[in-house]
Amino acid sequence: MSDDAPEVRLPAAPTSPLEPWPETVKWQSISTDLIWVELLRLAAGVAVVSAVLGVGWALTGSWPFGLALGAVGLFALWRVVTIVRAVRAWGYAEREDDLLVRHGLLVRRLSIVPYSRMQFVDVSAGPLERAFDLATVQLHTAAAASDARVPGLRPAEASRLRDRLTALGEDRAEGL
Repeated sequence: MSDDAPEVRLPAAPTSPLEPWPETVKWQSISTDLIWVELLRLAAGVAVVSAVLGVGWALTGSWPFGLALGAVGLFALWRVVTIVRAVRAWGYAEREDDLLVRHGLLVRRLSIVPYSRMQFVDVSAGPLERAFDLATVQLHTAAAASDARVPGLRPAEASRLRDRLTALGEDRAEGL
């Protein structure tokens, strides 16, 4: 082979099946403020369960109530750690023909949603999300199992993503 021949460079092999395009995809993270939203949801649930168990323990003096209260505390600590890690695992990437959405810790998930398959795009924000200036973009496709969502976006980014996905879906003339 001559030294003048151009070097053909193949794309790097995927590092895992959930990272199929490591060099060509620029992943966008979601806002870490979603951690606070999820922690407040957890705190509300733990407070209600703890109050019920605490009242039951106070009225009966039965040790299983105390044991259950301790288990709720351990569960809450474990969930705090997993919430932080789970929010940081979320990401999305816009490509020419599709949107990639990844999330998950124990079970990693990579969803690839072709723009041409989108039926409609929703932007929603519940009371806690609005308090932290966050929104969720929900993508709906013809197959119910393939719906994807991107939580924890700032409203301006959620609107920009919704408008871009809608325009791309209309351009492809199969979806929106």
